Amino acid sequence: MDVLGRLLGGLPPIIPNLRDQIEEYLLTPEKLPIHDPVHSRRFFPRQPDPTRLYSISVHPPSMRLEVERDPATGEITGIVELANKDAGATAKNSLSMRRAPGPPEEIVRGSSTNFPFWPGGFPEPVLDKESIDAEFNLDPSNYLTKHPKLSGGMAFEIPKKVPEEEKEKPEEKPELVVSITDMLNVDESVLKIFDDKEEKKIKKVTGLSLEELNEEDKTLVQNFSIEPPKKEEFVLNISDSSRSTHIIAKNTEWAENIDINAPVDDFSSQVPNPACTYPFELDTFQKQAILRLEKHDCVFVAAHTSAGKTVVAEYAIALTLKHMTRAIYTSPIKALSNQKYRDFKIKFEDVGLLTGDIQINPKASCLIMTTEILQSMLYNGSDLIRDLEWVIFDEVHYINNAERGHVWEEVLIMLPDTVNIVLLSATVPNTIEFADWIGRIKRRKIYVISTSKRPVPLEHFLYTGTGGKSKDERFLVVDANGTFVQKGYNDAVTAKNEKKKSQQTQGPKFGRQHLGEKQEKNMWIGLIDHLSKRDLLPVVAFTLSKKRCDSNASQLMSQDLTTNREKGEIHSFIKKCVDKLQGSDKVLPQVIHMKELLTKGIGVHHSGILPILKEVVEMLFAKGLVKLLFATETFAMGVNMPARCVVFDSIRKHDGEAFRDLLPSEYIQMAGRAGRRGLDSTGTVIILCKTEVPEMADLHRMMLGKPTKLQSQFKLTYSMILNILRVERISVQDMMKRSFSEALQMANQSKYESELKVAEEKLTKEPEFTCLMCKDVEQYYAAAKEYVQQRKHVFNLILGFPGVVKAMSPGRIVVICYCQYQYHLACLLKVDTKDQNKLSVLILRNKNEPNTLPKEQLELREILAASQEKFDILEDTSDQALLEITPRNLAAITNKVIKIDPVKIIDNIKKRQIPRFKNDPPSQSVMEAIGELQRLNESGGDSLSYLDFMTDLGIREITAVSEVHKHDIWKKKVRENSCLDCSQFKEHFIVAYAKLSLREEIGRLKFLMSEEALQLHPEYQMRIKVLKDLKYIEDNNTVTLKGRVACEMGNHELMVTELVLENVFAETPIEEIAALLSSMVFQQKNCSEPTLTAELGKGIKKFRNVAKRIGEVQKDCGLPETVGDFVDQFNFGLTEVVFQWANGMEFNKIMELTDVQEGIVVKCIQRLDETLKDVRNAAHIIGDPNLKEKMELASTAIKRDIVFTPSLYTQ
Repeated sequence: MDVLGRLLGGLPPIIPNLRDQIEEYLLTPEKLPIHDPVHSRRFFPRQPDPTRLYSISVHPPSMRLEVERDPATGEITGIVELANKDAGATAKNSLSMRRAPGPPEEIVRGSSTNFPFWPGGFPEPVLDKESIDAEFNLDPSNYLTKHPKLSGGMAFEIPKKVPEEEKEKPEEKPELVVSITDMLNVDESVLKIFDDKEEKKIKKVTGLSLEELNEEDKTLVQNFSIEPPKKEEFVLNISDSSRSTHIIAKNTEWAENIDINAPVDDFSSQVPNPACTYPFELDTFQKQAILRLEKHDCVFVAAHTSAGKTVVAEYAIALTLKHMTRAIYTSPIKALSNQKYRDFKIKFEDVGLLTGDIQINPKASCLIMTTEILQSMLYNGSDLIRDLEWVIFDEVHYINNAERGHVWEEVLIMLPDTVNIVLLSATVPNTIEFADWIGRIKRRKIYVISTSKRPVPLEHFLYTGTGGKSKDERFLVVDANGTFVQKGYNDAVTAKNEKKKSQQTQGPKFGRQHLGEKQEKNMWIGLIDHLSKRDLLPVVAFTLSKKRCDSNASQLMSQDLTTNREKGEIHSFIKKCVDKLQGSDKVLPQVIHMKELLTKGIGVHHSGILPILKEVVEMLFAKGLVKLLFATETFAMGVNMPARCVVFDSIRKHDGEAFRDLLPSEYIQMAGRAGRRGLDSTGTVIILCKTEVPEMADLHRMMLGKPTKLQSQFKLTYSMILNILRVERISVQDMMKRSFSEALQMANQSKYESELKVAEEKLTKEPEFTCLMCKDVEQYYAAAKEYVQQRKHVFNLILGFPGVVKAMSPGRIVVICYCQYQYHLACLLKVDTKDQNKLSVLILRNKNEPNTLPKEQLELREILAASQEKFDILEDTSDQALLEITPRNLAAITNKVIKIDPVKIIDNIKKRQIPRFKNDPPSQSVMEAIGELQRLNESGGDSLSYLDFMTDLGIREITAVSEVHKHDIWKKKVRENSCLDCSQFKEHFIVAYAKLSLREEIGRLKFLMSEEALQLHPEYQMRIKVLKDLKYIEDNNTVTLKGRVACEMGNHELMVTELVLENVFAETPIEEIAALLSSMVFQQKNCSEPTLTAELGKGIKKFRNVAKRIGEVQKDCGLPETVGDFVDQFNFGLTEVVFQWANGMEFNKIMELTDVQEGIVVKCIQRLDETLKDVRNAAHIIGDPNLKEKMELASTAIKRDIVFTPSLYTQ
């Protein structure tokens, strides 16, 4: 080996020798990396640049100046100096209107990282004065008076006042002592800057006038035409800058109903320079509303369709143009937003439109949008809100919508107090209640202007014709004055019965629930002929089924309702609109079919029609070119498109759960389309009686009944909870308190506060209770209350059991606890056969005993009696009474049954209750029953025993046995208290009861005033637990990154966030991503099964696994929704369609893959684009550029052709 080493010069080492390394490290420190010149300090020559000092970042000033104006004339009367509390405030840290504006790209939509503006009506946050004062509290005992090395120091004690004569005498100078109080004695208010009293003192002392200004300042004030006030009147205001500009009506109702019958004769003098004028005379209710708008008041206008509510909205918009501010007009549906954009664009130039996929002129003075868009802007702190003067809510009655109604409530709660509100609604019965709620939460008066008058009165008819000779059978049932015409209804029934007889003789057609296809066609042809001859076209035929709309229209292809000139106009208009489509979209089956129908004057309007075709139908109908329109309920919403006549194909609809009759509000909304203002004297409404004439009561309720009340649909969503939690100053409980569902609770808060104050004062005046044996009287009180409640519950529960039913026969002796009759012997006379909760019993009583006692006395007796084992033995049994009680008033069932005649006893007692027979003696039957009860009373019940629930009454059902067991436990707890052994227990308990009941009342009032009393509080706690378990929030409710991602989602926030953060889309192609996410927006329940690729099948399985996991967490946290229901809400019925669409397949080809109608497919893909944008924003937050790019590519892939054709209303 040595020879080989010498020959080759040695082998290379495999690893360095450790000994050599250590030696080198210790002996040659200059080789260490720290001595490398790369790490040494280097000198960079500095070039002097004095101009850099010219631009400095100025810190926001701590004070600001504001002018004061005369409220009557608007003239400037002075200058006020105010504390600038919002110095350094931004959208990321402040809710103030005075915070710095955000970046330009966030002006319109805001950002999920922004704070919202402070909601109007919320109490302003108050500084904790005690904690602030504590910081400035000087504790002299902890301070050093001098440095150890120095001879002198500083004294912190208050110096003694020296008399004047002593001041003149020369004194020997002691060692140098400086008093800190002397240093700060210039102005003591500086030390008390947080004291409100001292702040007021500063305001009174400080003043400003021209006498105190120098020449330069005098010139400045005079140039701005500022009239300085008198010196003693001017106040330098350094108080809170957030002064309310609205007068708060204290101790008054927040809603005021305006009398629309009072004429407004001096309208022109009250509004000399109107913001908007009209070529016609305004109605009284419109004038009243405009007067309130001019005063910057909030108004709620409730009127029928076509009454002219839009005038109020237009005037509010005109005011914003005049004041150079902004207005937002919200509508419940996107189609209505597009239509309103077109209408307002004609009247006002400066109009914009914001929807999920369109943004037109977003900086306009008037913005049209759906309520969901405004909700998002409020939560995201859009800077547009700063300039907002009016928000107009159209179709406010849509708040009753179970799915989306909560959005209206959230928006109304979140609006800042600088915004005025205009509410437009159909007639509803509880306008005052709703307005009072809004006024209470916004701390502003709401003026209600409600009119039930129709500009064009309606006449309602029943149509029993079936074509041919009967085509003119139309009967008036409600006239123009709103009176039900009985004769017309009877004639309709007679005519229908005659047809039934003739049909019966012809064969088996009679008895059919629906008309056959041929009969249906003949009926419609006869009806159209009847209406045409009486000049009642155009007509809207409300058919509450999309399928029937299409079939009815197709059956009437043989009818031609238009002239040649009208055909030419229709053809050219359709061609102009269809030319906007691309390639094969122009020859879609629905497009060709609709062309043929419209050319004949027949139209179809429902959600299954392509959006562009629906708009073509609407525009042609508005021009009077569509004579017969088959439409569903959505056509009746919003835009004023009246017809001469309205026909109801049926008055029954499927509401998603079952078939039912139309509600009065639904019927009135649709019937209101009849009658064109200025063209028709009356509107005609016709109900088709195809097989049967509806019941008169049903017609009366539907036509003349009260509309549905506005009801709260407020609900907790994860999106709302997370958006509120990220803002510390606002809580979800604040939102819940201000919901419409809690309106009554909120209205009672002041009442609860006053009652609580009275109860606490009473409690302090109650004497202290002392008794060695009665120490556990409080435990007795609590146990007795629980026992009494459990006893009532048990007897109410067991009455239906066979053994109890058998035992409760007339003559059974029972013990009752009813009002003042506690543990009272009674004889059962009757158990009501129709209602087992009604029992009739006979009791003995003292003749001088009062019939009623105060509530407190009754409760006292009930709790005292809880410890009794035997019934009360009466000394005076000279009187008797017949009582009607419930099973809850039973205390025991005995083994004793006496023989009686209950019917005679009841009849005799009731007879003697009549004043004429008051002094009659009791009958023999009554005397026998009384005698038996008296004997039992005198014997003290020695022969009586109480029936046991299980052994004697045979109760075996597990729930009932469990409740009986609880009853026995509480009974034992009551009787084991040592206070019962006290010889003066009754007297002592009466004394203690006053204090205990007051404490309980105070606890009850505090609970009612607390957050726990909110209806949704239990659900809120459950949802918070879900968010914590899924890591959307921390234990202290701080929103995590995962929670911030969820805030970006428009719907199904938990599901989409979990999919994003679990990287489900990482390896998935964009076509599959779009296809799978369609499950978030597709809602149709019944559709054909899609044909799926293997990869799509795997993706659906992943989706369902994620949904199942979320559903299980929700179930574990107590939410009632089952796991299956949560998973099933994600509908994959359009997965194949969207997949092929994203792959570039033409629209007519993808429609062959499903039985879902074209309009619904288009709507689904449009909403899918919004979901893809949400996921893209989420990818930006978590820093995933690949996912962001994928979402943009997926959005581009689906955003093409007829699906995203621009609305005709926006062109």
